[in-house]
Amino acid sequence: MTDKGRNAKLYNRVINWADIPETELRKGVRRRVYSTDEVMVAHHSLDVGMDLNPHSHDDFDQLVYIAEGRCNYHVEGVAHEMTAGSFLLVPKGAVHYIEPLEEPCVNIDFFVPPREDFAKSLSYLDDLP
Repeated sequence: MTDKGRNAKLYNRVINWADIPETELRKGVRRRVYSTDEVMVAHHSLDVGMDLNPHSHDDFDQLVYIAEGRCNYHVEGVAHEMTAGSFLLVPKGAVHYIEPLEEPCVNIDFFVPPREDFAKSLSYLDDLP
């Protein structure tokens, strides 16, 4: 990151998901992360039968977008059926997880401010010319 922050390198630059390094988090879950200084976007490719991961975030809401496929998105014990094109806002502190029902299932998460625990996934941005 430059002294002026990450945005200085990203203004007017096209980056494709396919060019972002993918990390396998656990069985059936692969992630790519893009972030500016103000917002983070996480692209998840999910397999039916993946290891589920109920969790919560105390510091931020999570905006979920389903780009492909169909899933149940569980929030505080309620299953919300989602299809491609669906959005869901998960409030901070709510226990939530995704359960893919068909493949491919692609989930895009938006975080404001960017998650500090995902920062290690962003080293490729520092290497941009």
